[in-house]
Amino acid sequence: MGSPFTAALCTAIADAGLPDGAIRDALSGWPGIADNTGDAVPLRLTGALHRLVLDDSDAALAAVYPPHAERTNGLIDAVHRAVLVHEAFILDYLKSPPQTNEVGRSALLHPAFAWLAARHPSDFEILEIGASAGLNQNFDRYALDYGVWHAGDPESSVRVSCDWRGTAPSPRHFPEFSVIARSASDIEPVAISTQAERARLKSYVWPDQADRLARLGAALELAARFPPRVERAAAADWLEVRLSRPRAAPHRVLMHTVMWQYLPDAERARAEALIREHGRDARAETPFSWLRFEADASSPGGGILVTTWSGAPDDGITRCLGRADFHGRWIEWRR
Repeated sequence: MGSPFTAALCTAIADAGLPDGAIRDALSGWPGIADNTGDAVPLRLTGALHRLVLDDSDAALAAVYPPHAERTNGLIDAVHRAVLVHEAFILDYLKSPPQTNEVGRSALLHPAFAWLAARHPSDFEILEIGASAGLNQNFDRYALDYGVWHAGDPESSVRVSCDWRGTAPSPRHFPEFSVIARSASDIEPVAISTQAERARLKSYVWPDQADRLARLGAALELAARFPPRVERAAAADWLEVRLSRPRAAPHRVLMHTVMWQYLPDAERARAEALIREHGRDARAETPFSWLRFEADASSPGGGILVTTWSGAPDDGITRCLGRADFHGRWIEWRR
């Protein structure tokens, strides 16, 4: 996914292994690590190592990290030393799920909301689960460049470029829309008011992707002006409470991006049951949509799916709007 350095880092660790110690023991016994289904462990480890570099905690490691990529021949030696010297720090980092909060995914959210606005013209209330720091709550405040068309706020300091694969949409098919209420939850929200948590977000961005790091920094600055509201709660627990409250706008949209796979099976089933139950109460003047972008059995990228309830005969039918890159580098629109 466009990070030669991270590919080299993971390959070096896979080939050479890690020195005997607590880090090696923790990883070797981690469920699902052999087929990369176990809690995104590679991202946890690479995030911990990157954080040491960002915090200026390990000069030897920093010397073989971007922008010093020409010195990667000493990379595995620096990694071996780091996991021994910073054992307690890395062990603690491994406990937390990765929190990338990829701002590039806003490029697929905007056309999805415009598509919904064309079919159910009304103001939006957004609910988001697995929101991390909530940066994608501000998706309509970013400058979105699709090459053949543009969207969002052209004056925004957060600029997202996305290769649009298909004909440029017309204003009739993609009208302007208004978001008047936003709320979100995450099992472990990132408090972007603190320097430590901002550094944590940056640590999960791959070190050789300078554009992503710069975009994240700009999104954090914009979030200081438009602070996302992210409550600490499990997804299903939050939905049970939040969906029972009165609407803040006629069209309520529940959205999530690349988080569904991390939910335990029982919680995923409970969350979906709550969503579909809420949908049955929707009416033409108060529609409810479930918008999600997640990994699936197809490739490349992930599917952009939407299910809408409005009291219509086709309520509850899921439509695939297209496919997109997990970092928002391209979108293949199918509607």
